[in-house]
Amino acid sequence: MNKEDKKELLVKFGGNLRKLRLEKGFTQEQLANELGVEVSQISRIERGVINTSVIMLYSISHILNIPVATFFDLD
Repeated sequence: MNKEDKKELLVKFGGNLRKLRLEKGFTQEQLANELGVEVSQISRIERGVINTSVIMLYSISHILNIPVATFFDLD
């Protein structure tokens, strides 16, 4: 996977996270508070600026009550 493909994957993943977060009625601030992280970290994940850890993904899925696999429905 080249650098451009990795960036595209992160952007798609982040956009999907944003969509799912909003569907569940969470603001970035609310999600960040639940996770114990800065709002800027959620923003950077959603914009595809940073890659997130498996642990963070699991925590987000638990808080939003969404199966982890749902975050990878990127088509």
